[in-house]
Amino acid sequence: MNTIRRIALGTAAAAMVLTGGIPATAFAQSAPTAQESLVDLANPLMGTDSSYRLSYGNTYPAVAVPFGMNSWTPVTGEPGSGWGYTYDGEKINGIKQTHQPSPWMNDYAAFALFAETGPLKIREDERASWFSHKAEEARPYSYKVYLADYDVTAEVTPTERAAQFRFTFPKSDDAHIILDALDGGSMVKVDAKNRRITGYVRNNHGGVPDNFHNYFVAEFDRDFTVTRTWDENWQLSADTTREAGHVGAVVSFRTAPGEQVHVKVASSFISPEQALLNLKREIGSDSFDTTKAKAKAAWETEFARIRVNDPNEDNRRTFYSALYRMLQFPREFFEKDASGTIVHYSPYDGKVHEGYLYTDNGFWDTWRAVFPFFALMYPERDSQIMQGLVNTYKEGGWLPEWASPGYRDVMIGSNSANLIADAYVNGVRGFDAEALYEAMIKNATTSEGRPKDKKGRVVGAVGREGVEYYNRLGYVPYDVGINENAARTLEYATADFSISQMAKALGKTADAEKFAKQAQNFRKLYDPESGWIRGRNQDGSWETPFNPYKWGDAFTEGNAVHYSWAIMQDVQGLIDLMGGRQKFVDRLDSVFTTPPVFDDSYYGQVIHEIREMQIVNMGQYAHGNQPIQHMIYLYDWAGAPWKAQYHVRDVMKKLYSSAPDGYPGDEDNGQTSAWYVFSALGFYPVTPAVGEYAIGSPLFRQVTLAMPNGKTLTIEAENNGPENVYIQSVTLDGQPYGKTYLTHAALSQGGTLKFVMGPTPNKAWGNAPADAPFSMSAAK
Repeated sequence: MNTIRRIALGTAAAAMVLTGGIPATAFAQSAPTAQESLVDLANPLMGTDSSYRLSYGNTYPAVAVPFGMNSWTPVTGEPGSGWGYTYDGEKINGIKQTHQPSPWMNDYAAFALFAETGPLKIREDERASWFSHKAEEARPYSYKVYLADYDVTAEVTPTERAAQFRFTFPKSDDAHIILDALDGGSMVKVDAKNRRITGYVRNNHGGVPDNFHNYFVAEFDRDFTVTRTWDENWQLSADTTREAGHVGAVVSFRTAPGEQVHVKVASSFISPEQALLNLKREIGSDSFDTTKAKAKAAWETEFARIRVNDPNEDNRRTFYSALYRMLQFPREFFEKDASGTIVHYSPYDGKVHEGYLYTDNGFWDTWRAVFPFFALMYPERDSQIMQGLVNTYKEGGWLPEWASPGYRDVMIGSNSANLIADAYVNGVRGFDAEALYEAMIKNATTSEGRPKDKKGRVVGAVGREGVEYYNRLGYVPYDVGINENAARTLEYATADFSISQMAKALGKTADAEKFAKQAQNFRKLYDPESGWIRGRNQDGSWETPFNPYKWGDAFTEGNAVHYSWAIMQDVQGLIDLMGGRQKFVDRLDSVFTTPPVFDDSYYGQVIHEIREMQIVNMGQYAHGNQPIQHMIYLYDWAGAPWKAQYHVRDVMKKLYSSAPDGYPGDEDNGQTSAWYVFSALGFYPVTPAVGEYAIGSPLFRQVTLAMPNGKTLTIEAENNGPENVYIQSVTLDGQPYGKTYLTHAALSQGGTLKFVMGPTPNKAWGNAPADAPFSMSAAK
């Protein structure tokens, strides 16, 4: 099926799912009602029309509660593939418990349930049933699908560490429910007396110690007529226990027409006993519908913090779909023991400890907007995450940069510093700030002692690769065998700024000065001849030949045109290097007007990030990947905020929707969603650890935010509409406001932020140098 047709079908089918069979376009201009379910505006299928070659999100429909330890998702793809659910899949072979943060990271601790009638089929490809999106209902809190080959309807609804399944069968003497413990080391045990299947799975793709297990219990509401298990050779027997590389269990029933079989499932990373405790505590005697109502209420509580009032339902659907995705990661990796104490199994030392732990997050992505959102709207949750980082440091010796569930050697930088400092500077407390500061300094000053596997290979993206060069030269050289060296230099410099801000807040003056100085290291790689950031050799000479459109090499999933804007801590300093405000604006403009030419020789293929830039007709602007997502807002620093307003609205309009093709690239742990959520509100966090948000162009006529301190912030946009994207004036609590940024402190106090919008730019608003957001070179 060609791409154009896939997109069209994806959009229409998703709309049908979300509106009970009535096209969403019929409601596109309807106003919200007082009884409106906000969570039912969210479409879990947003972003699922993706592949290895082209990403429109690379998501899966995650059935979960906010930040839940487990999610559940149907499997339409090849078992074991990171693309477990793809929208163009035609068959489903299971509904699995998943912890996958990204297809590129793949899954861990997964097992699946499935239902059949007739002759038993256990292999994934053989048992898979045809299904249709027309007979599929995907909600954040539940999933329902018709398995056409077996005339069975399968449903699942979650809690934090458990779930309920409901299988509706036809009349059958051979009705089966399969529990597939999947490949990677597993065990199953059938306990017919107690109507249970118990066991464990060990599948993973790294980031775990040798004793890693996910223990599960599945409890049925009726007796079994036949029980069987299979071994890794797919051989069935009546044995009640199997343990091998890939095992599973089948329990069978006789069913009447429309008869339902319920299964309560829970898991634990600690022990089988803890899994059963999680089941009893989180589900107990609750019915399927009760669990579903509780899961829905959990989402409604979170969504009600941000109430959007606008006639454009398509935009509201996209907003809440993005918000749903934001509130999944990082996921809880802690449990409550029999006494109610918070405990966690540590993927860092393999032991059980008291305290919080969160996982499944890549800070290279999420420090930019996800964690600033938490600091603004979820400080208590952010505090728990910070407590978890303290525990990670104590148990593993390093801060994580990519955890899934433990250290993974993915991406670059020491970006944990950004989210920690941002949290602390913005008032998040309740964690050991001194311990995290110590960890930040260790990350920033050494690459020795990093976690290694039994063969001596580094397994965790922690510390700073090339830090010895960076500390001596002020940059990571191009010619010393360290890839993505220019990107590393820029990211280290941004992290150094965050460390300086944290040091300042903790009263560590000498450190604050040292790291503030290092935050200027971006200057070492600015090439005045080309006007771009450029790789530099150890002797000070420039990387030659130089092609600003070459992806990779000195950069990470981008090129010089993208990374030259990654100077969040000192935009004014970059303006000065580029020759002043007008030349800076002209250079920003050129990103959109330069054809999307590229050099992919470093990769030897067109990676999906390149293709996503090429095909959207936005020149060199590559919104599908994180390094450039903030770039549009840099117009605010250069006296042309109206250009930021135009481009922000243009990106929201062209690149986002709630459909299966609704993202412009990878939706990485909420970051691409967070860009939309913040931008739709009208502002975005560019610089970490300063408590400021650059103003863009609000999407909605009115948004009401319930701030965590109990105050209410109302954002109004008079005359707002698809054509009226330009700010004419702004008032904050009735007073004229001419700055191109808002402060964390002001937003937290609530009140009314009012924009007046129009179809043409007001070029006088916010254009003075004093109106610009924070820069190190223009500190207020």
